[in-house]
Amino acid sequence: MGEQKQSYYVNIQSHDILRDPFEGEWGVKIEATESQLAVLERLFDQNDETDWESFFRAQFPFLEYHHQPQNMEYDQQMLLIYTMLFYLGDEKARAHIREMGILNEDIVNHQKDRF
Repeated sequence: MGEQKQSYYVNIQSHDILRDPFEGEWGVKIEATESQLAVLERLFDQNDETDWESFFRAQFPFLEYHHQPQNMEYDQQMLLIYTMLFYLGDEKARAHIREMGILNEDIVNHQKDRF
């Protein structure tokens, strides 16, 4: 028996995941199981850690952006987050992510089994 999905409201910038749309600001509505929500929370946590590593690394400016592994890792994590939000999001969320032009939908469809 599968888990039941519930609505959640996500603020991508602050990494807030709300159960009620009136709890705070949000930009993306998703339908997710508790397991899927745990994966999204873990991705946000990892992204926060990488962002801090990137900040500390930036204090030594002799490496270019694309040569810093923390930046590449951050970018990859953001793609995973947007892929998951695309998969779990409502049509408005998917349309917004499509308009951003950051995801290849063939890859998204291949990755959805991962979530």
